Amino acid sequence: MPGSLVGDVVAADRGKVFLLRAHELASSYPTVRPDTPVIEAARLLAGQDLPGLIVVDDRGAPWTILAGTQVLRLAVPHYCQDDPNLARVIDEAAADVFLRGLGERTVQESLPGERPELPVVHPDATVLEVAAVMARTRVPLVAVAESDGVLQGAITLDSLLDRVLAQ
Repeated sequence: MPGSLVGDVVAADRGKVFLLRAHELASSYPTVRPDTPVIEAARLLAGQDLPGLIVVDDRGAPWTILAGTQVLRLAVPHYCQDDPNLARVIDEAAADVFLRGLGERTVQESLPGERPELPVVHPDATVLEVAAVMARTRVPLVAVAESDGVLQGAITLDSLLDRVLAQ
């Protein structure tokens, strides 16, 4: 069924049918390194309206994903996360100070102790494979990389849905 994630998404081109692959959906995407200050990563997330950032190692290969929600968890005091009633009584002026609380922390220091599965696919992965990785990892961002780790780009949930729904 065209436009369905149940099977392979196909597109027609002069009577030919071809599979849509990850490398066709991928676009260049900002990366950060583990030693990048997390406040710089937060500015990048906000400035480009991104769901997360790809953290790359010394070779430039995907290492993990820094989700925007992880940065938010670091910025918002735990007592406000635990009790929404406390968050309600804090005014906007005080709330703006929270991001400054990130201080000099690096991206690596902001990541959970145990790294979750890296959402990455090979450039030849099908749309269904990309969607399955997003669903399994619960991350709206998938890195597209060669077997040797060379990053080709990324696919966001928004771009995946835009492309699938346009079929």
